[in-house]
Amino acid sequence: MKVKDIVAAIEDIAPLSYQQSYDNAGLIVGKYDWELTGALICLDVVEEVVQEAIEKGLNLIISHHPIVFKGLKRFNGNNYVERTVILAIQNNIAIYSAHTNLDSVIGGVSDKMCDVLGLVNRKVLDPVNEDLKKLVTYVPSDKADEVRTSLFESGAGGIGNYDSCSFNTKGEGTFRANDLAKPYVGKAGELHYESEVRIETIFPKHLQGKVISALLRAHPYEEVAYDIYSLENKNHQVGLGMIGELETPMDSLEFMKKLKDLFHCGAIRHTPIVKNKIRKIALCGGSGSSLLKKAKSSKADIYISGDFKYHEFFDAEGKIIIADIGHYESEQFTREIFYEIVTKKFPNFAVRISEINSNPINYL
Repeated sequence: MKVKDIVAAIEDIAPLSYQQSYDNAGLIVGKYDWELTGALICLDVVEEVVQEAIEKGLNLIISHHPIVFKGLKRFNGNNYVERTVILAIQNNIAIYSAHTNLDSVIGGVSDKMCDVLGLVNRKVLDPVNEDLKKLVTYVPSDKADEVRTSLFESGAGGIGNYDSCSFNTKGEGTFRANDLAKPYVGKAGELHYESEVRIETIFPKHLQGKVISALLRAHPYEEVAYDIYSLENKNHQVGLGMIGELETPMDSLEFMKKLKDLFHCGAIRHTPIVKNKIRKIALCGGSGSSLLKKAKSSKADIYISGDFKYHEFFDAEGKIIIADIGHYESEQFTREIFYEIVTKKFPNFAVRISEINSNPINYL
């Protein structure tokens, strides 16, 4: 087992292309070809976590928050970031982080919060734009099924809860091969007419290389004609935050008490309870104050996130309840996501969840 195997399993769920522009997700310390003895999963990489990995004989740390978020100019051990990185390097421990890319996918951080709350009818709160592309290609009729299957297996053709989606139009193609060609049909030097199917399907842009490879592998023509178009459609499967509903509405105060208990909160900072009942819930793991407008426009009864500033609470304007449960508290179950991804793919690989509580905030 190598670092690259674990990285591939995680990025199959949360591609690095989904991280925000300010983020630093990915392999931060170590090399992809390092042989692994096991992995330690945590929320934050601190010195105590690296020491724990050393003591347990594990040479990969998988974290949600990147230990190096801003550029480091020196490695003198003058702060916890520098000391942590130095300790990891000295002990040949790799550090990999999946941050906002894991925040942005179904099955990611905010979706896990929905699991904890038992929400139904879920959808992404703030879907991304310009993530989808359309492939158009032309295939001889007798090979259309084979090419479509190959494209779908590569990840193309997904629309919401549906897969294997395509549009197909029958037509006639023409071509003339020169003397250097080895045509699948027709003869060199002769204009050939072929019954073809125009296949159209969409895919997320991070799969483009994989989709084109699948097309070229399955297509019988020596020269494959295809077009790729960038789409402005929102990708409703990718984006920050989630919206969902309780199956049975709850009294607002009772819900707040349940929320505090489920997320083990030392305290919940919240706006006035302007709703008698809670049913529709918007949420976002981590620092989610920037999505408050989206939460309000979704007509949610409450918005659950962390790191709200004082003046941002006024922006609720009596239309929604803001519940700031804390950054760490909202993301604590991320460790379970990593554990499930890795153990499902590699059931015999040594994976441990860190016993270190890295929450820097305490409540009196």
